[in-house]
Amino acid sequence: MAGVESPSVLGKNTLLKGHVSGAEELVVEGRLEGHVDLKSHLVVEHGAAVHADVVVDALTVRGELTGSVQARDWVLLEPSAVVEADLTSPRIVVEQGARFRGRMEMDVVLPADP
Repeated sequence: MAGVESPSVLGKNTLLKGHVSGAEELVVEGRLEGHVDLKSHLVVEHGAAVHADVVVDALTVRGELTGSVQARDWVLLEPSAVVEADLTSPRIVVEQGARFRGRMEMDVVLPADP
């Protein structure tokens, strides 16, 4: 479709260590360690593991996430999510079955990146 970009995908058999930044959606199916800074949506798929400090517009977790998260818009922890993190976002949804350990702060407005 015209005007609709495909997300970037980190494959199931891929380990990426370092700093990831960008302005398009990133889907993690493998393992990511380090720092993520996106002006878009991060999706952590079933079987994936993210061990990072994360700054994004939106976050969906279906797999494992450890670290700290600042989401400018929203965070969704789906039933298969296993999260150990400090979450900061105006909207956080934890669906039944998701496992979470950490701190949540929701009464915030995070600044948009310039």
